[in-house]
Amino acid sequence: MVQHLAAQGITDKNVLHAMQRIPRHLFVANSLWDQAYADHPLPIEQNQTISQPYIVALMTQALQLQKSDRVLEIGTGSGYQTAILAELAGQVYTIERFPQLSQKAQRLLREAGYTNIRYRVGDGSLGWPEEAPFDKIIVTAAAPEVPSSLLAQLADPGRMVIPVGGRQVQTLLLIRRENQELFKEELCACSFLPLVGKEGWPEEESIESRS
Repeated sequence: MVQHLAAQGITDKNVLHAMQRIPRHLFVANSLWDQAYADHPLPIEQNQTISQPYIVALMTQALQLQKSDRVLEIGTGSGYQTAILAELAGQVYTIERFPQLSQKAQRLLREAGYTNIRYRVGDGSLGWPEEAPFDKIIVTAAAPEVPSSLLAQLADPGRMVIPVGGRQVQTLLLIRRENQELFKEELCACSFLPLVGKEGWPEEESIESRS
């Protein structure tokens, strides 16, 4: 898997090493272990997905994580991306709207020995304002536009990676804040599950897609 990622243009050695260390199969059902290291998304509980390794690596690389960083993750999901963030950053704050997913991820990550993660169940589109600002923000669900609450919680300097667009296809954006200015860069086309919440998609309009 890691050799494939390097061949696909992932150059950050810290990201590659983290993905080599973390056993991805532990974050999916036993019946899917034979597919755990293939470069495609896999289903998890609550009709959600664990993103394909390339997208995980690309988003993580774009953040340019440092050991001193405080990172906000929107969408804990399986906990796999959370583990990679915890390997590379100082403190991770992760929000999941499904209690069952959050509880399972917490168990897995604690058993793996991570002590630098804080968890919340709630509306990820609103972020975690009482712990802001965050040096880096990663959103693993698609928003119709960048939530203003998340932008307000991004430090200066800071980086955010978020998929933005329609219900079927989005553009993965890197947003940088530098000297009170925002800069946006398009990384690739993608297809994520919807970010459901006050500043995301309404519950009744949420749809199932794959990241």
